[in-house]
Amino acid sequence: MYNAERTKACHALVTEEAVKETLKADKGAEAQLTSWRIEDFTKLGDNYASVVTSVVVGFTREGTESQTSYVVKINPCHGFQNMEKATNIGFVKETEFYGKLLPQLNSALEEAGLKPLCFPAYYYSYLELGKELFFLEDLRQRGYKMFDRRKGLDVAHASLVLKELAKLHAASLLLQKKNPEYFKGTHLHMDWANAFNDAVDVGMMFGGYLDNAVTMLENIGGYGGVIKWIQSIKPNIREIFEKELEPSKYHVLCHGDPWNNNLLFRYNEGGIPEEVMLVDLQLNHRVSFGNDLNYLLYTSLEGDVRKHNLNTFLETYRGQFNAVMEAGGGEVRLSETEVLEEFRNKNVIGAIFSMMTVSFVLMDPQSMEGMEEPEEKDLNKAMALVKEMTLKMINTNPLIRPRLLSMFDEFVECGLVPK
Repeated sequence: MYNAERTKACHALVTEEAVKETLKADKGAEAQLTSWRIEDFTKLGDNYASVVTSVVVGFTREGTESQTSYVVKINPCHGFQNMEKATNIGFVKETEFYGKLLPQLNSALEEAGLKPLCFPAYYYSYLELGKELFFLEDLRQRGYKMFDRRKGLDVAHASLVLKELAKLHAASLLLQKKNPEYFKGTHLHMDWANAFNDAVDVGMMFGGYLDNAVTMLENIGGYGGVIKWIQSIKPNIREIFEKELEPSKYHVLCHGDPWNNNLLFRYNEGGIPEEVMLVDLQLNHRVSFGNDLNYLLYTSLEGDVRKHNLNTFLETYRGQFNAVMEAGGGEVRLSETEVLEEFRNKNVIGAIFSMMTVSFVLMDPQSMEGMEEPEEKDLNKAMALVKEMTLKMINTNPLIRPRLLSMFDEFVECGLVPK
């Protein structure tokens, strides 16, 4: 949770020099800064691994006064010393995506006669340990906004995201074909399995959320097989993540964290979503496309929407992926069987991240007000606090149980786990 002092510390990392460099990158060297101020716009529950705010900028160019705004992501100033390196890796990975990978991915798409990927424009970054920040386009100026994460994506919203993920995945293969060595030397090998440099016990980080799911199932009854399955994967979480990094024919550049909070939509006059922007790339990595599909469909959709439209969703993804590959002269084509099998093969990823994120996805922001952080800057104590909060929410938030149960019921039905 972010108290006033912590927010103040984060804001202090935004400097006038950074604002000037951002303005120059966006509007050109002739633009002269006249004023700037930080203007928060996010709510409780919107930010976790970083602080996201905006900077409103006044400037003159060619004698004309104007105003614009930028979104800035800032080091969260959480005070956990053993997490500073991992936090830095997240910022390095995201700025590497925007500054190095995205231009090349878009170049590959342009050569294929396709439109660029839907990400905000990137202007400036500062990556000194403990003081990280970077500036992006403020997509609110183009009408993009966040969907209510507690509702779960409907078919129209989910289909837009699946098409954009397919385009990202396929573009990475086109880039790889164009330059087989390009991804070497990047940080795409860094993910949950190794980004923490043993500063954090990944098994413990995720294990608490799995324990909460087990407690819920024990209270409900009738899910003995699911409980045993959860308990069987708990000691092996790091190994599961490490295995996902092993190269395979399905490896692509994945977003890594495609849940509701990291998706912005633009709507037509009738309220129909027309475009999606993907944001928050600090977990981008090269793994099977099945990881992104599972992450999205099990963290951000209600069970009935996913179950009744799963074949449509997978075919939407496959159609877009194959269309991009064909346009770019790529060799890979995905069959219906391959997509379904790879999706099911990675269901364990969907399960792990669903159990971890469900409380964040479905929490009522008002429930976070007044919550205090541990006085000691001890990450284990902070994680224990989150586990306790999540367990309470399972019993008090009416949205959580059906979201998790629908997933477990689906896994039982498809034969992944016994009931």
